[in-house]
Amino acid sequence: MRIVVLGVGNILLSDEGIGVRAIEKLQQDYYLPPEVVIIDGGTTGMEMLEDLSNADHIVIIDAVRAGKPPATIIRLADEQVPVFFKTKLSPHQIGLSDVLATLEFIGEQPGGVTVFGVEPVSLETGMALTPQVEARLPALLEMVATELRELGVVVKHRIPQAA
Repeated sequence: MRIVVLGVGNILLSDEGIGVRAIEKLQQDYYLPPEVVIIDGGTTGMEMLEDLSNADHIVIIDAVRAGKPPATIIRLADEQVPVFFKTKLSPHQIGLSDVLATLEFIGEQPGGVTVFGVEPVSLETGMALTPQVEARLPALLEMVATELRELGVVVKHRIPQAA
């Protein structure tokens, strides 16, 4: 089994970087087995084709504009994912949509795709997440960990080391 957790976003635009910041924290806070591949997709598109081909499942983390209150976390799966790509919710959708369509065209599509999105508070220039979105990181990571567990992966939270 090979599951890809893909964090996408532009870390120069505050909350737009939530996907990248989330996978950094995921690796820091959780023990993940070798079958879970973490990819920092940044703002790339077709460059990810080989990394995503023939994955059993892809979990995408990104900022999304879904008309929800700021810092709201949404989860889309199964039949909801094509709707995600038809509605302009994230600047990375076109690239991701092209990658997933190409994978399907060449017969290397993933077994499933789940999208975790966070409604941004701000997309202003800045390297830090807004406090509201940063405060949602633990809940977002637990949702991703739960998703991985439901896919049959053993995911363990790291215990903080005593100083």
